[in-house]
Amino acid sequence: LERSGGELQHLISDAATMQLIRWTEGGFGMAAHNYDGDMLTDQIAQVHRSPGFITSNLIGKCSDTGRIIKEYEASHGTVTDLWNDHLAGKETSLNPLGLIEALIGAMNHAAKLQFDADPTAHRGMYEKTLNYTSTLRLALHNTFRYGQGTRDMSGPTGYTTEEFVDKVAWRLGRYLADQLEKDSPPTLDEPDLTYRRDFTNVDMAKLHGMFDKYDKDGSGKVDFKDFAKMLVKMGIAPRKDENFKEPDV
Repeated sequence: LERSGGELQHLISDAATMQLIRWTEGGFGMAAHNYDGDMLTDQIAQVHRSPGFITSNLIGKCSDTGRIIKEYEASHGTVTDLWNDHLAGKETSLNPLGLIEALIGAMNHAAKLQFDADPTAHRGMYEKTLNYTSTLRLALHNTFRYGQGTRDMSGPTGYTTEEFVDKVAWRLGRYLADQLEKDSPPTLDEPDLTYRRDFTNVDMAKLHGMFDKYDKDGSGKVDFKDFAKMLVKMGIAPRKDENFKEPDV
């Protein structure tokens, strides 16, 4: 709640539907009942071009033990039409991101339950599971980033379902193999900046405060959008030629 600005709003489902169209830049979270959640997740996935992009998570608590219960599924459901095309031998191009994210969530939760029951016995398997799922997520997302997506994202020249799965598997295999190096790579340190002119006069506490204002997730990094906001606010962002007019084409 604090990271979202400390604001809590109660919305009925039709109002939430309208807000999703307005809040396309993200930066918010919604807690909803099952049916409302199904509707809202389908909508936000379609707003961002593909219903295959998102997973639907059901979270509850066991009344007897207090254990957290989590269920994961792809928000788009079973995609019966593409499955029937596959059975008929037709070419399909299904975006599996939501489905795989659901599987990753289920694997992580199962591993956590096992670890919590006996940390000593299951620590190794817990760490291996988290490493595998995080590496799989990276391979999956990077495949999309390299423009090697399914046709809902890459157009008619995009990959078929099988081609996309094969590409992710190839990338995942490379990433996992890279983790098996016998010798750890050397640590490269940043050069000392204290030799620079006036560096000793910089108020580091205030500098950290300015940076933290734009480092909203506390990761120590600022994305391009926040970087642009920072430069605009400081008045040092490069500006377009005031007399330049975009062509009407």
